[in-house]
Amino acid sequence: MNRERLTREQAREQTRQRLLDASQIIFTKNGFVAGSVEEIVLAAGYTRGAFYSNFHSKQELLISLVKRDHLAMQAGLHEIMQGKTTREGLEDRALLFYSHLYRDNKNFLLWVEAQLLASRDTHFRVIFNAFLREKLEQLTLNIREFSARAGTPLPAETLALGLMALCNGVQFFYSLNPQAVSGELAESVLAHFFSRVVFGRSMQVIERSAPVHPAGE
Repeated sequence: MNRERLTREQAREQTRQRLLDASQIIFTKNGFVAGSVEEIVLAAGYTRGAFYSNFHSKQELLISLVKRDHLAMQAGLHEIMQGKTTREGLEDRALLFYSHLYRDNKNFLLWVEAQLLASRDTHFRVIFNAFLREKLEQLTLNIREFSARAGTPLPAETLALGLMALCNGVQFFYSLNPQAVSGELAESVLAHFFSRVVFGRSMQVIERSAPVHPAGE
């Protein structure tokens, strides 16, 4: 059976994605500084030439990784808004998405690496901060759309920043010390925030609509 021949653009995109996949594993395991271009191309099965034809530097590669993760998260947020549902249904979807985000985000350490690099590299800081502004603006738009659909007035700009900070903080504590900050506790913190602060629900409603599951279930 003959394989379908890839176009030049398809082959280039395949190379790019394999390099991203390889670097994601290496940066997560060894860190951004320790992870070398040689390790990445070896793991991906390419040459240094292939790397530099897709990325100018490791810094550009790291930005591409967090942007790819951001797009995946955007897809998850988009699914919340799909189909006709009640206000309570939309709220349940949002609560479930964010209360599980701490364990579904496999790229959290990449964001930590990017933040560390931005704190030390002035040039990278400018690029990373520009991306964070776009991310924050997009999340603000998502909240406004959700607010309009659910008929629930929400302070979009304030809530967007608060969500980013809260989710990052919970993910950090869970990744650093899962024995002290268990999956149950992480989900409870996020569920409490959404149900009580955002949606104004009681604890009884939280338990019925978004039960806490053990991490990894």
